[in-house]
Amino acid sequence: MAKMKIDSNVSIYPMPVVLAGAVVGGKANFLAIGWIARVNYQPPMVAMSLSKGHFTNRGIREHKEFSVNFPGVDLLEKTDYCGLVSGRERDKSRIFTLFHGNLKHAPMIQECPLAFACTLVNIVELPSNDLFIGEIAEAYAEEACLTKGAPDIVKMAPFTLTMPDNIYWKIGGQAGKAWDAGRALTK
Repeated sequence: MAKMKIDSNVSIYPMPVVLAGAVVGGKANFLAIGWIARVNYQPPMVAMSLSKGHFTNRGIREHKEFSVNFPGVDLLEKTDYCGLVSGRERDKSRIFTLFHGNLKHAPMIQECPLAFACTLVNIVELPSNDLFIGEIAEAYAEEACLTKGAPDIVKMAPFTLTMPDNIYWKIGGQAGKAWDAGRALTK
């Protein structure tokens, strides 16, 4: 196979589209983001990259808490809306049913099959984005989306975003079993 040199500003797939939540000006606010990753095992941590001008950033910085909500494809329209409009002009919390765990400034979305409440660990200032690193203090999952007590990707029905074409994609089927598919090559 021939390799072709491409632009180095390339997106890495798949990353789920999530709704980052924070309290800003006394109200819950949500932002659709596509750049998020699990970055530490113990304690469990996530990192999400947000453009510096986002309204949600202010609430995360102020309260040092945020939520990460994983919508299913059934919430695609509302998720996209949260990426189209700013909380400066619109109250986006009204389109969801909210709940809180122990962290009062990490509003979570009842309709999302999986939600994390996080405490802010660090902010890495990048040239165009702020990288927020948070410890997952609490995780909540819709019981119907669990298999053997763990989130089931098929039942959750998450989606991903490709760029620069700006298309949402559903997750496909199983491709193999990790730490097993290559076992024959170890012999």
